[in-house]
Amino acid sequence: MTTETKRYDVAILGAGPGGYVCALDCARLGLKTALIEARELGGTCLNRGCIPTKTLLHSAEVYREALEAAKFGVSATDVSFDYSVANARREKVVSQSRTGIKNLEKAAGVDVLFGRGVLTSATTIRVEPTASSAADAEPFEIEAAKIVVAVGANPSRPPIPGLESPEVWTSDELLTASALPESAVIVGGGVIGVEFATLLAALGKKVTILEGAPGILLAVDPELTKLLARQFKKWKIDVKTGVKVTQIDATAGQNGENGEAAPVETVVSFEEKGEIKTVEAERCVVCVGRSPATRELGLEAAGVATTARGFVEVDEFLRTNVPNIFAIGDATGKIQLAHVASEQARVAARACAGNFDVAMNYDVVPSCVYSTPEIGLVGLSESAATEAGLAVEVGTFRVPANGRAQSAGVDSGLVKVVADAATGKLLGAQMLAPRATDMIAEVAVALKAGLTAADFVATIHPHPTFSEALQDAARSIVEK
Repeated sequence: MTTETKRYDVAILGAGPGGYVCALDCARLGLKTALIEARELGGTCLNRGCIPTKTLLHSAEVYREALEAAKFGVSATDVSFDYSVANARREKVVSQSRTGIKNLEKAAGVDVLFGRGVLTSATTIRVEPTASSAADAEPFEIEAAKIVVAVGANPSRPPIPGLESPEVWTSDELLTASALPESAVIVGGGVIGVEFATLLAALGKKVTILEGAPGILLAVDPELTKLLARQFKKWKIDVKTGVKVTQIDATAGQNGENGEAAPVETVVSFEEKGEIKTVEAERCVVCVGRSPATRELGLEAAGVATTARGFVEVDEFLRTNVPNIFAIGDATGKIQLAHVASEQARVAARACAGNFDVAMNYDVVPSCVYSTPEIGLVGLSESAATEAGLAVEVGTFRVPANGRAQSAGVDSGLVKVVADAATGKLLGAQMLAPRATDMIAEVAVALKAGLTAADFVATIHPHPTFSEALQDAARSIVEK
């Protein structure tokens, strides 16, 4: 280990959407900042999550549109999908974004240190070489007055016999594979599972979803998931809910004479209504949530408290129980979304600079599901508001009745807006519609501003747009 110890005002462990944003803000606030990353800049979101998933989903969407082009008067023959091209484009998009982050950090004066950071005390970090470090890198130590833990989370692997096989994939393996399986069993019907099912089915792959809960996407209004289930049925996605996976048997086939890899053969056993059943596919993809990447991080050495599951406990300023150590992002166990991590980063950066005028607030956090159609939601759903004892008014609008939807040939979708029955104040909205993931931000602003359904209706919306469906849903409350 080298004898020289570098000293910083702030050192950040992890360069995902929380870490790299925090580093930029700390530097802009005049703090000497180090950003430590064991793998690639951008973290899971950029490299193995949000960006590569949506890039591939867009390619699949273009393919499906080409297949259905005839109904719009467009003749498209011999339509095919080349995954190698789509995959190369995915890597290009990711690489460009990594370069962008690198340039931003450099311009801000942040020292980017590639290696695995381990806390050795509340103010010291040992940086150990990894594959991302320089070839001749050696361990070294740095000191920092403030430390921000932004190490994120990894795909969870529940204790299912056979799941430890290397032939069983998580989201990481699926998004870095050179080819997609012709069939897949997806364990988990949450956001990740639904998005992967959408991707694979759009490309004509056979997909089965196994979900232990009574339904998929439990945070989404049942009226919306019912419509999504109809779309899944059209794409021949087999959804089984209320089941328990009991065994996964995955076997790699023998390579051919020319060295080509044979498909993996996978049998997934599950219990449904007391009966053991099986489903076969080329791959099993496990999508059952994410666990904090805080093990062997040295948190104990620094005295940082964690929950039984390993999440770092923080207050509204993202401070841990150790005054100079903060934590942000998925490792905090709050809301595991990239935009939440980035907002936590901004709050933590101000706190590192001694500014405690802005606290973290999770009341208005939009969520998105990149299914087909997309899902956007923010605030309280009808059921959540009712369970909270609130008297509510609910406005709905069928998306196919929207003028823009009709021109685009959209035949499914629903918008629901929830408002307080006494005051008319907007409480939340959920929508299944094209571009729902973009439109939901409009509702988030309305909630943040405390607007009423009447305020929303009185705001002129452009015509013809999908956003008018939101206005019309609110109108059904105001004009009852």
